[in-house]
This record gives sequence, structure tokens and C-alpha cells, in this order.
Amino acid sequence: MVTKPPQPRLRSEEPPHILFHEDGLLLAHKPPHWLSHPKKPGDGPTLQEWLRHQMPIGPLSLINRLDRETSGLILVGTRQEAISTLGKLMMARGIKKDYLAIVYGRIDQDHGLIEAPIGRVGLGEHNDIWLKRGVTPDGEPCRTEFWSLAKSETASLLHVRPHTGRAHQIRVHLAHLGYPIVGDKLYGPSSRHYLDFIEEGWTERLAQQLLLPRHALHAARLEFPWQGEGSVFVAPLPPDLQRFLAQHGLEREISFDR
Repeated sequence: MVTKPPQPRLRSEEPPHILFHEDGLLLAHKPPHWLSHPKKPGDGPTLQEWLRHQMPIGPLSLINRLDRETSGLILVGTRQEAISTLGKLMMARGIKKDYLAIVYGRIDQDHGLIEAPIGRVGLGEHNDIWLKRGVTPDGEPCRTEFWSLAKSETASLLHVRPHTGRAHQIRVHLAHLGYPIVGDKLYGPSSRHYLDFIEEGWTERLAQQLLLPRHALHAARLEFPWQGEGSVFVAPLPPDLQRFLAQHGLEREISFDR
């Protein structure tokens, strides 16, 4: 059997950086194309390893995770007491998470709520990707709220707030609505794009069809109680998404006041 050599991974324009670190609470910005934590040897750079290099001594626990191509805020505990407190907050859904997403097509409604169960699609005649998820009758209950921030004839910028925390939830729900996220190889125009990327890497053909080499999803804001006060942290859009908004007439001042 001939085994095809692995294709080179796409790289981020910027390294991770720490936005805040005090009393065991750390907020880091994960660039696109970085894993949150190691999965297997040689699978690309990870935020967890980068943080461990910055702080080689003491506990370090990632409280939330982001997909490889998703950029944005990762919440980290660096003391046992903080790790326990943040973990309980996450389990109790006490951390409000706000995302920015750029989707294909024009969404004219200003506000929407998607309530649809999500589960594994399963391998079969219509799916040959094991990790793919979708809206399924026997899936887990999921709820995603969104607001339209800007729109053109070809794309829309959304503020998205997931009220549940299932894997791929925002990507699946927006695709189910008929507005997949720009650049999404798995839930975009065709899941064949995902297979082509695995086999061939990033090609000019994929660039023409997907418009971006990663899905345009950014974890932009976290809000949660900390030491008796409400705390809010924001990560600005990375350069690749800023350029896309400018190129498609979608630039605007972004507010999460909802």
C-alpha cells in the first residue's frame, strides 16, 4: 500500500499572545491553525505547549477549547484554586461566550435563534467523514443565537452566542440555517473540500471555492464573574478576517451590547 506523505499545515500570520494574567487567571489569544492542546505527535503547534514554554513551573489548565482553525480567546487557570473555580463556572454555563462569524450569503434578518439537536452524522452513503456532525433527531439539544452586524450580497458578519457548548455547534447550526461559515471545509459548500485538503493541501482551486484558507470563526469575547465582580475580555479580529471584511464591504464598529 502506498501512503501519501502528509501535506504541510497552514500557518498563522501571528503567534499566540497573553492578554491578561493575574491571580491564577490567564486569557490567551489562540491564532488560527494552532491546536488548543496536543492530540498526536507532529500534529502542529499547540497553545498549551506554547504556554508551558512561557510558564514552565506550576499548574496550567485550559478551561475551554477552540477548533484548530478557530481563532480567539482561551481561558486558562494557572493556580489550583482558580482552575477549580473556572471549571465549576464552565460546567454551570456561567461563562458567556460571544463569537464573530462571517458566512456565505446575505442574511437579512437582524436576529435569529437556532434550536436544533446536534449529533454525529455517522459513516454511510451520504457521508464518509467520521468526525462530521449535523442536526440529527437523536442528537444533543443545542441552542445558538445570532445577530447580523453587516451584510453584502455575498457575505454577512454575525455576532453569535452559543447557549450550549457542543462540538462544532456554531458551524453546524449556521450551515443548517443555509449560511455556512466562509472557508469551512467540512460544513461549507461541500465536505469534499475537507477531503481534498487532507489529500492535497491548500490549493488554488480550494482558494477560489472557499475564499479563505480557514473557517471565519473567531472567539471574540468572554464574560464571567471573577472575585466578586463581572469580568469581560475581548480579542480583536485577526488580520486575515479584518482583510476579508474590508474586501467585501463588511467593515463596521463591533458591539456585543446585547
